[in-house]
Amino acid sequence: MHRSVLLASLLLLASLGPAAAQPAASSDTTMQQQRPHPNPITPSEEFQAAIEAGTRTRSGAPGPNYWTNTAHYTLDATVAPASNTLRGRGTLRYHNNSPDTLRRVVLHLRQNIHKEGAPRNRPAEVTGGMTLDSLRIRGRAPLQEIQSRRQLQRLGQGYQVSDTRLVVALPAPLAPNDSITLEMGWHFRIPGAENFRMGQDGEVYYLGYWYPQMAVYDDVHGWRAQPYLGDGEFYMGYADYDVSVTVPEGWLVGATGTLQNPEAVLTDSAHARLRRARQSENTVVSVVDSTERGVGAATVAAPAGDSTLTWRFSAERVRDVAFGTSDDFVWDATAAQTGEGTAAIHAFYRPEERLWARSAEFARFSIEHLSDMLVPYPYPHMTTVEGPIGGGMEYPMITLIGQYDAPEGLFGVTYHEISHMWFPMLVGTDEKTYAWFDEGTTTFNETEGRADFFPDNTPWAPSEHYYYRLARTTETPSMRHADRYPVDAPDRYVASYDKPGVMLYALEAILGEETFFEAYQTFAERWAYKHPTPHDFFNTFEEVAGRELDWFWRGALYKTWTLDQAVASVRSTSDGVTVTVDDEGRLPMPVLLTATYDDGRTVERRVGVEPWLNGSRSVTITLPAGPVTRVQIDPEKRLPDLDRTDNTWTAEE
Repeated sequence: MHRSVLLASLLLLASLGPAAAQPAASSDTTMQQQRPHPNPITPSEEFQAAIEAGTRTRSGAPGPNYWTNTAHYTLDATVAPASNTLRGRGTLRYHNNSPDTLRRVVLHLRQNIHKEGAPRNRPAEVTGGMTLDSLRIRGRAPLQEIQSRRQLQRLGQGYQVSDTRLVVALPAPLAPNDSITLEMGWHFRIPGAENFRMGQDGEVYYLGYWYPQMAVYDDVHGWRAQPYLGDGEFYMGYADYDVSVTVPEGWLVGATGTLQNPEAVLTDSAHARLRRARQSENTVVSVVDSTERGVGAATVAAPAGDSTLTWRFSAERVRDVAFGTSDDFVWDATAAQTGEGTAAIHAFYRPEERLWARSAEFARFSIEHLSDMLVPYPYPHMTTVEGPIGGGMEYPMITLIGQYDAPEGLFGVTYHEISHMWFPMLVGTDEKTYAWFDEGTTTFNETEGRADFFPDNTPWAPSEHYYYRLARTTETPSMRHADRYPVDAPDRYVASYDKPGVMLYALEAILGEETFFEAYQTFAERWAYKHPTPHDFFNTFEEVAGRELDWFWRGALYKTWTLDQAVASVRSTSDGVTVTVDDEGRLPMPVLLTATYDDGRTVERRVGVEPWLNGSRSVTITLPAGPVTRVQIDPEKRLPDLDRTDNTWTAEE
């Protein structure tokens, strides 16, 4: 999800301005405090057991015995705008690739957050949730719904719906290397536009979390099926999908996956423009413009006796499917070069949203920039859909984005949501437990993208980041579970988005650009279509960098320690120039020092974190002799120092 969804809670604090957030001058008491030592990062017992089982390694790479369970979905959805309902049916074939015998399976019914009385940590419209019309296993008689978990265990078969989870007791255990097929039918009322992540505003319908989805069973925790409460996001497994979406004729559909029947839903001229767009990497093609909307203009007429068309999509190795549909949409398309081929770019929007005429351009840049910075985009297309939401929300190959009134805003949310195609879509992180793992990396990526697309802007300037304003006032550790941040407070945004993005920018300065991106790319390559934990991320960076970084992870992600380095004194003698740097904060970071002499030459020095880890509060740096006119700590502002007023010393004239 894009950060702008969370920024409303920051507006009051932001109105104080940067000056209001400046920390008070340090006192002798601060300097005399015993410096806290960052403890080593100790993985959980479950993670250690995974190492012993050979599914994980201490180097950060997947182990030789690593596995993931997979699935294949065949889904049919019918959207009825007149009643604002979705009716679905489908089959789910679940493959147990684990070494464990499973006596139950767990699915998510996330629409149940809209049931009366459902547990939630943010408001949600009450629609009745998802009604499960039928559930069969291997074609047998429908399973019985059981109200009590104890009774379900005693009977040994049946199912129970609990909050947003569906627990199915299997008639026979599911052995390793075996599979099971579930047949399902369901329906629900589509929530309105006041909701977020999905919904409808009477014109645009955007459907996410619209089908029963298998929960993740992984090598570290087993079943990882936490309820959806509304705030914390998702942990999803990989599957192949064949999806049919039936909508009124004249409506356009954008979805996860490749459109399988364009000739059955598009006119010959629209289909020809769609093919031409695939070859138009430097131009944007209007596949459907504002004069072609409606029945028989860009879409073919429905069969006799019907008033609907069915759009068919197919996707492989994705963790979810979503779609948007409207009869008000126009459709732009172009193509992006990924480094390993071409990806189609699609943009669906209402023509009155004039800024969206640049959406396909922004999406193309994002795919190409991220493919170069990380690993090549692996999917056949990327689609942006304008619709009923504030900010944006990501799904594989498609994102829902709200309205913006400036190019910078639309570009930022587009790049951010497309960056999620790498984290957590390609690299399947658990974003519910560790929100920073996908939002922080994506915030880092987005800021890098802004810097390249708008070269006159300074998106990494401290004034552009709320972390510098809100640290020491409202902050929670980044490693906190996403559902456990205070409600209606900026803690989650700072901890999950901005702070880890700022910290990764600092880590790039610490390791050097080449080493940082080698580690970043190695992590993405290793864990594509897999489920890494933060320990795999930490261990990969340490292996590539060839150094232990527990002090960094502990201070940046587990603690709310802050950095405040200061030039305490500069003394010149005939033997050299002595600079004393104090560390008045608690977050250990290297000293990046630059001295300028009166002849214009500069001298740079770097002091590692070892003095701070040994408990020191100051270090002395010796420079070559000569008249120094200026000494500055971290002149490029790469490290997250909260008070830069004491970072520069200037010689008196």
